[in-house]
Amino acid sequence: MKQLNVRLDDAVHEALEQRAEAAGMSLPDYARKVLAEEADERRERFLTAAAHFADAWGPAFEDEFGPYPQGSREDATADAA
Repeated sequence: MKQLNVRLDDAVHEALEQRAEAAGMSLPDYARKVLAEEADERRERFLTAAAHFADAWGPAFEDEFGPYPQGSREDATADAA
């Protein structure tokens, strides 16, 4: 296993600590998870495909179901963190 040492400014470190705590993880475990996800090509391909799908089909969903409620996405993101 390889080791990586990274210097972070105080604000970034604090933000990562808060996210790690909200996820119920230690900071090193959280950082390891974030970096592993970022390096996963399948995840990147999925996110690219999802963005393309949303761009292509978003208007049809809005026509059928109405616009996405304001505030709901932020609430869901906060709950997931």
